[in-house]
Parts: sequence; structure tokens; C-alpha cells
Amino acid sequence: MKAMILAAGKGERMRPLTLHTPKPLVKAAGVPLIEYHIRALAAAGFTELVINHAWLGQQIEDHLGDGSRFGVRIVYSPEGEPLETGGGIFKALPLLGAEPFLVVNGDVFTDYPFAALRKPLAGLAHLVLVDNPAHHPQGDFVVTEGQVSDADEAGERLTYSGLAVLHPRLFAGATPGAFKLAPLLREAMAAGQVSGERYGGCWVDVGTHERLAEVERLLQEAR
Repeated sequence: MKAMILAAGKGERMRPLTLHTPKPLVKAAGVPLIEYHIRALAAAGFTELVINHAWLGQQIEDHLGDGSRFGVRIVYSPEGEPLETGGGIFKALPLLGAEPFLVVNGDVFTDYPFAALRKPLAGLAHLVLVDNPAHHPQGDFVVTEGQVSDADEAGERLTYSGLAVLHPRLFAGATPGAFKLAPLLREAMAAGQVSGERYGGCWVDVGTHERLAEVERLLQEAR
């Protein structure tokens, strides 16, 4: 199974850190955020990675290279202008192939065991959901007996973690350009094609200076 790291965001809420450094290369405990994902993916047996980028993307390529020092092979999907999550993945599909692939947001920090997702995909998507963080109390979706829906009456809403396995068929009918992933997921949910799980371990959406400091604290405690 291949894996894609989404790394095209500008990280505007993390300025001035991101004025001259792409968000995935912002460091936590001295290590660029994206390296935590790469090392964890490699440890989980993922050897073929795709990384998209836009803002200051050449810095990402220059820093990571072909991935050989991490024991993986990295290919890049440069966007120029950001294509949002859906458009970015759609553009990279020729690099990802015809089989289901793992996708993870480059700006989350987690200890989720990526190897747990290396299994057959029953529908069009499998989402990892987490308890709602303080900055997103309303949540995104509901998971009931392993199926994900957008219906409030189905149960407690949880937050999409930015970690999923997707089938290329999820993007059937999509056209090039910028578009969000969520509408495709909701359409697939309505057809009963989205499974999911709740993860209760470490997960931080590193979107602000405060949450970057939280990751620093977690890493210090782990040491």
C-alpha cells in the first residue's frame, strides 16, 4: 500500500514561522513535523510515499530528497497553487496507482499505528476519527458499528483526524482543480461506503503556535 502525506498548506496561522519555512518543515523538538510521519510510515512497512506541496514546496523536496535516508521512496506532486485536500489527492492519483492508499495530513501529530491500516478496504474510504478537540467541539462525522455517517441522530459526532485509507474510485467523476474532500466522503457515506474507527491515543492538529507547543511538551514527556 502506498501512502500520501498532504503538505501543501500555507500554515498562515503559524506565521511568522511559516513565512519562510513550509509548515511541514516547522520543527517540534528539533525535528521537522513531516519527518515524524515519514519515520512512522517506514516503521509500519510503507515504502512508497507521495507528498504534495505548494507553498515553498521546493524546500520540502530539498530537505527530504528521494527518501532513501528514511528507508522509503518519495515522489512529489507539486501544485503551484494549492488545490485543497480533494484536488490535491486527485492530481496525485497517477502516482498512487489503482489500489487503496493511506493519506495523512502533514500538519497533524499522532502516535496512531499506521500498520493497522494495511488491510483490505471494504468500501471507498476508511476514516480514523478522534474525540473533538477544544478548537473543533462540533465534530465532523458519526461512527456506528464501524460505519461512518453524517447523520446527527446516529450518535456522538467525532472529528476526522486527517488520517484515512481511500480508494481511487472515490474520485470517479472528479475534474482537475481545487476542491474539498468532505463532499466526496459524504456522498460515499450516503451509499454506505465509508467505514471508520475511533482512536483515543495521541493526536494534535498542529495549526497554531499553542498546539505546536503542546506537541513539544508531549515529546519532552515521552523522553
